Amino acid sequence: MGLRERKKLETRAKLAKIAIRLAAERGLENVTVDDIAGEAGVSARTFFNYFPSKEDAILLPDHDPVGQTHAFAAAMLAAPAGLNPLRASALAMRPYVARFDDEREDWLTRISIIERDPGLMVKLFASQRETEAILVEALAKRTGLAATDLYPRLLYRVIGGVVQATTQRWHELGGSVALTELFDAAIDSIDAGLPVPSGTAVFEGKS
Repeated sequence: MGLRERKKLETRAKLAKIAIRLAAERGLENVTVDDIAGEAGVSARTFFNYFPSKEDAILLPDHDPVGQTHAFAAAMLAAPAGLNPLRASALAMRPYVARFDDEREDWLTRISIIERDPGLMVKLFASQRETEAILVEALAKRTGLAATDLYPRLLYRVIGGVVQATTQRWHELGGSVALTELFDAAIDSIDAGLPVPSGTAVFEGKS
């Protein structure tokens, strides 16, 4: 990656970080694009070169979410043939899950902002339509089924449910347990047929 591209990514990350901080402090409804741009030392016009709106600065920190989805799909298809589709998907997704742990404070704050704003939640789900089609198609290829069959769609929802449930629990725990641990435990549980847990949940730090 050239210097110009690195600088653009740094500016985007800076704008997203400022948007998160200001939204956490004031509430997103009380933050303007001018506020975010001003703190970043750029113009509002520059802000719009990176994000269509202040909401997108909260929801879409990555510069190419569609490209990232294609990369995930490719990694899932390239996973060892001996892995079942669930395990292949988990293997491909784990680096993205690990990012939450690497950027713990930003993601904890981002999730808190989203949970307080129903409008952001609606926008988040709407933004996932394109990525859903990409991933369902990849799951269909992995299983040798048609993308219109039930199984690829069902598996997509199961994997999405794992991410949603473990991220929610991670947020409730304040990030005190690694999201990757919660994610791995959830995948193990589903792969085992989702048995009712017995004993204590060690991975959640309980005794």
